[in-house]
Amino acid sequence: MLTVFGSTALDTIRTPDKILKDVLGGAATFAGVSASFFVKTGLIAVVGTDFPKKYHNTLKKYLDLEGLAIHKGKTFRYDGSYDKTLSTRTTNKTELNVLGSFEPIVPEKYRKSQFVYLANNDPDQNTKIIREFDNVKFSMCDTIEFWINSKRNSVIKMIGSVDAVVINDEEAKLLTKEHNLIKCAKKMMGWGAKYVIIKKGEHGSLLFFDDVIFPSVAFSLEDIVDPTGAGDSFAGAMIGYLASKNSTSLSEIKKAVVYGNVMGSFAVEKYGLDGLTNTTKAKIQNRIKKYQSMIDF
Repeated sequence: MLTVFGSTALDTIRTPDKILKDVLGGAATFAGVSASFFVKTGLIAVVGTDFPKKYHNTLKKYLDLEGLAIHKGKTFRYDGSYDKTLSTRTTNKTELNVLGSFEPIVPEKYRKSQFVYLANNDPDQNTKIIREFDNVKFSMCDTIEFWINSKRNSVIKMIGSVDAVVINDEEAKLLTKEHNLIKCAKKMMGWGAKYVIIKKGEHGSLLFFDDVIFPSVAFSLEDIVDPTGAGDSFAGAMIGYLASKNSTSLSEIKKAVVYGNVMGSFAVEKYGLDGLTNTTKAKIQNRIKKYQSMIDF
């Protein structure tokens, strides 16, 4: 079993073509749903009493919800706008609401999880919660600009407490204060992470381990409508695939990165969570085959 800890949110997403208000989102939501195509996934998150029943039903369809708490108050809300190229997102508003005072509890049956993903969340909480699992074989975390700017030392400490870190290129530079991505990765490995995966959006990703650098291209798409949750879908698929194989060998980690790229490509093709919820295992395998033929020479 895999456990995903992080935020479940109500998002307002503004793209040049469409505005979505209060749609189901959050880093743990995207990561958990993406991972669920590979392995049974438990969610640890909090929502408010305003959280719509239809979204609860969506989560229940994909995830084990024993770790989902419902607290009196409003659900975490995020409001962001994309420019016309969909490559730059501006945060208009972040309201932590019930997430601000959330003290997560790991359900007994989740404690045996050998694979744990700490989605973008308060780094202090992430470092604390990872200790509550009995026998972790592989743990991974993500972070964003908000935490790097407000709790940089805590982010560094969190990276030292996990096996792998997934981070986008701009945030890697901001966190490490380096301009070269190889130097960024080496610095994070120096802080304790064995594996560093740097996401480069439409340009794919780079996996670093010891002296190995494994670049993988993004799956080529003509129509991208909403990049929200692409990075979380990438990370969820990656750790979900590893948990399904119960392996942390380098060859499986490389394959996991490819699955991450493919699941990220489904996420951006539709608005909100629809790209993931409209896919199937058969469609995923079909795209993996296309990906292989795309890079084979």
